[in-house]
Amino acid sequence: MQKKIRIIDIAKMAGVSKGTVDRVLHNRGNVSESARLTIEKVLKQVNYKPNIHVSSISLKRSYRIIVTTPEMSLGAYWESIHNGIRHALEEYENVKVELRVFTYNQYDIYSCRQTFEKIAGFEMDALIIGPTFTEETVNLCKKMNDRNVPYIFVDSNIEETSPLAFFSANHYVCGYMMAKLITSIIPKNANIAIFHAVRTGDKSANTTILRKNGFTDYLEKNKCTNLVLGIPFSVTEPENNEMYLSRLFGSQKDTPAIVVLNSRGNFIADYLEANHIEGVKMVCMDLTSANIDALKKGKIDYLIGQEPEYQGFYAMKTLLEYLIFKKPVTKQNYVQLDILTRENIDYYKRFNNIMY
Repeated sequence: MQKKIRIIDIAKMAGVSKGTVDRVLHNRGNVSESARLTIEKVLKQVNYKPNIHVSSISLKRSYRIIVTTPEMSLGAYWESIHNGIRHALEEYENVKVELRVFTYNQYDIYSCRQTFEKIAGFEMDALIIGPTFTEETVNLCKKMNDRNVPYIFVDSNIEETSPLAFFSANHYVCGYMMAKLITSIIPKNANIAIFHAVRTGDKSANTTILRKNGFTDYLEKNKCTNLVLGIPFSVTEPENNEMYLSRLFGSQKDTPAIVVLNSRGNFIADYLEANHIEGVKMVCMDLTSANIDALKKGKIDYLIGQEPEYQGFYAMKTLLEYLIFKKPVTKQNYVQLDILTRENIDYYKRFNNIMY
């Protein structure tokens, strides 16, 4: 019979204290990045699964959890969030979870509104929300508050709500970093085109608003005089992108810089490649399969990753531990931001082999 791996065994293998291992296992912070990566490597090597001491009553009970996020597609950002949620459920496989997933079109405010209104009346023990539109999210959360249903955000936090916790990048910092990166690789005073997604209902995503604020503040703080051009593009009607982009490159001969504020930078990279447009520098968000491909081709210069698998994993893990053990929860959980280039992407193991 295989010996059960204990926390003390993990600590010895990683060369750290038991307390450090415990903090990593329970996401309690105060652990250096090098120690965390070493511990996670050992956990993966030994296929460690925690010994969850759940009472017989808790084991018999089924927890009803709803997850609502934007629609997911293969190799895209939101699929990674859901992969993390799935991995957390696998770790807690001895807990009975009745999971229901409801997705909406993140580019259509009415789709979001309809989905949120639908799930608001369902019976549930807890809710994980991937918010896009502020007002719709606030309305859903008010209903959850009235019913004392705990909820956790992934991807972003929404003001005027009271989540149990949120797991998200700091999107203001994302925008600030994007401005710093793009201005470092283009001529001074060069034009910068910022692409934002067209959404039905004429409302911007919460993340887009925060990133724009960070981007603008960097330029103002550093007295940058770049002309910033706001350019729309459509995910749902890609045939319109040809028009948007031809207008940009037809009227602005000197546009050497492009920033894409969401995960669809590959749309712009594909256009540049198809039209043989060279010399344009690009900074984009998220390590999607399509963005990674464009990065490797040299069409995107920098990608900023925000650990979506980690977000999904710890959102579900935190929720389960709260429901089962009533454990104290850290509300604010910002994930690390990673800057990837063509030169280092093949060495970024966390993209292909996420370790929890």
